[in-house]
Parts: sequence; structure tokens; C-alpha cells
Amino acid sequence: MEQTVFSFRGLFGVPVEVRQSVAILALMMAGFSLMRGGSLVITAIFLCILIASVYLHELGHAWGARVQGLTVNRIVLHGGGGFCEHRRSSFKQDELIVAMGPLVNLALWAVLGLGQEAVYQLAISDPSWARFGIAIVPWLGLAATMNLFLFFYNMVPVLPLDGGRLLQIGLRRFWPPAQAIRIAGAIGVVFCILWFPMLIWVFLNTGWLLFFIPSLALHLAMARGEAHY
Repeated sequence: MEQTVFSFRGLFGVPVEVRQSVAILALMMAGFSLMRGGSLVITAIFLCILIASVYLHELGHAWGARVQGLTVNRIVLHGGGGFCEHRRSSFKQDELIVAMGPLVNLALWAVLGLGQEAVYQLAISDPSWARFGIAIVPWLGLAATMNLFLFFYNMVPVLPLDGGRLLQIGLRRFWPPAQAIRIAGAIGVVFCILWFPMLIWVFLNTGWLLFFIPSLALHLAMARGEAHY
């Protein structure tokens, strides 16, 4: 099990634990940046935006649990993303809890995008704001794009991503739980196979290295009716 390298009490009083794989991710990103002649300062800012976006995503899950009266034990951040640990929830409660994470990223994309446009227009209309606009507009754009990416990334229908969990929740509205699990497993198998070429494409085109790989064995077992999640 990964060790916690840093912990603090975050928003809503929810404890946050940062695992050692975050440090490994930071070192790898720094290494790739230096190999490409990049700036460590820019890489550090990029990593901070990424971690903050993942944290706010998990905080969305935490809010979804707390607003329904569930105790949230902690939020854990690791190199592959994060998770929100809360008291056992019902199927109905899971709908809001799971959906709130991606919705937070979508809302951040919208707010940051509007903020980018507002700062840009201010810098154009008022020369005294030009230097500030030049400095902040690209980072607002990056943060907006990153949150849009996190939204679509988390909506991929594989477990344990939110998309896989929401798929099961949606299928259970139309089929019995066992059949819903088999259908979700079959869909997950397809996306597990497509995951590897997607990893390569993302790395070659963006330089992002995703640590998460969905379990093909789990989704095969679900499709056969031999496992559930």
C-alpha cells in the first residue's frame, strides 16, 4: 500500500492525504520537461493546476455525500488521480455522489473559460492590465482545458472511473442488477482494449503520462457474470 507523504484538513473539514505516487509523477514530469528543454517552473505550475483540479473533483464527490447526510472519511490524492472515502451509500445516493465529480470539472471548465475571456477583454481595453493579461490568460486557458479533459477522462465507461459507475447506475434503471453488471462489463472490455492505444496517443500528442490502467480481467469477469463491482 502506498505511503502518505503529506496530509492536511481541506475544505468542508475533510482530511486530505497525498500519496507518494504524486511525488513520483512530479519527478517524471520534471524529467520529461528537462529532456524536451522545458521549464521546471512551468512544469510545477502545470502540476499544481492538475492536483488542484483533481482535488476539486474529489471534493465534488465529498459534497455529494455530505449533502445526503453521509460521513466523508477522507480524500486521497495519488499519481493516478484520487478517491473520496465515505460511509457506505445506497444505490440512490450514489447517483449524486458519483455525478458530482465530473460535474465539478465541467463547471470549472466553464468558469475558467469565461474568466480567460474576461481577462483578455480587460487587457485589450485597458493597457494597464495588459501585462497581467499576458501572464494569466494562458494559464486560465490551460486550467480550463485540463478540467474539460478530466471531465471526458472520468466519463470513460470503465471501472473504477466515474463513467463506469454511472453506466452501471444508468443500466440498473432498465435491467436487473446482475444483467446491468454483465452489460457494463462487456462495454468496459471494449474500452479496456482501446485504452492502450489511447495512452500512447495522449502521451505522443500532449506529453501527459496517465498512470491509470483499467482492469481487463475485472471487466471480463463482469461480462461473464462472475464478478460485480
